[in-house]
Amino acid sequence: MKYQVECGSEAQHPEPAAAHRARTTFTLNQGPLNGPTSEPGLQEAIPVLSRLARDPYFLASRILPFVEKARRVEDWYVAYRHDDPARSYSLQVFVWPPGSATRIHDHSSWGKFFCAVGSVLEERYKRLDDGSVPDHAHLEELWRFEWGREDGISTVLPYEGGIHRVGNQSEEPAISVHLYGPRLGEIDGRDYDPSRAYVCNRPDD
Repeated sequence: MKYQVECGSEAQHPEPAAAHRARTTFTLNQGPLNGPTSEPGLQEAIPVLSRLARDPYFLASRILPFVEKARRVEDWYVAYRHDDPARSYSLQVFVWPPGSATRIHDHSSWGKFFCAVGSVLEERYKRLDDGSVPDHAHLEELWRFEWGREDGISTVLPYEGGIHRVGNQSEEPAISVHLYGPRLGEIDGRDYDPSRAYVCNRPDD
């Protein structure tokens, strides 16, 4: 079985439709799910995102139209999303106005992202408790890094393997491209509030 990521819009480009599809369709092989570190799609996502980062049609159709729009909104949002019907992956384009940021959160799947425009600050956290107390989580910040276009791809593993916050602390808009693998559970992930040592499930995207 394979992941196929179809990008761009034939109507926006003058070249023949078949040639455009050949340039903008990327394939990601999916093997058996043996856990977060052995999932084949996790490693195969790297070349897929690397190709998207260099593809002029993807950038023209899915990135550049949102740069100016990002100056007119106050909070981050998902501007484009393509979900595989079999739920084996989700490709999403995030728009980050200046000063916007997510909550501290994790995901029930692996994920990778790169910054296509501007830069985003990622803060990564470690969970110190064992999860035995309901709705309780004690976090420690591990590192923070400002990802720009030339800084490569960030990777998160499911749940405690990828507790982070992403935001834009600059004065210019930022846009990032995210690829998520299949969920390992029914929830989308969990949200954390370190000020209250609190954690809760996030059932919806």
